[in-house]
Amino acid sequence: MEDLGLLIKSLRKAAGLSQSELALRHGMSRATISGIENNTIPEVGVRKVAAILEGLGYELTATPKRRRKTLDELKAENFHD
Repeated sequence: MEDLGLLIKSLRKAAGLSQSELALRHGMSRATISGIENNTIPEVGVRKVAAILEGLGYELTATPKRRRKTLDELKAENFHD
């Protein structure tokens, strides 16, 4: 989730918005936006994150996590050849 704060900060800056402006748009405090961006808030609700991202022109999606291949799979692919 650390990347999430950095992503939101980057998107906010690219949109030319201050933390205060972004907070005002979404009915949050500037401190909340700062906490999200700096990963100092222990838990951030999905609805808050989705609202912020949507306000910046993005959407929150889930993708399957990539699974690392097993040794047997790598051997079968002749990984070291």
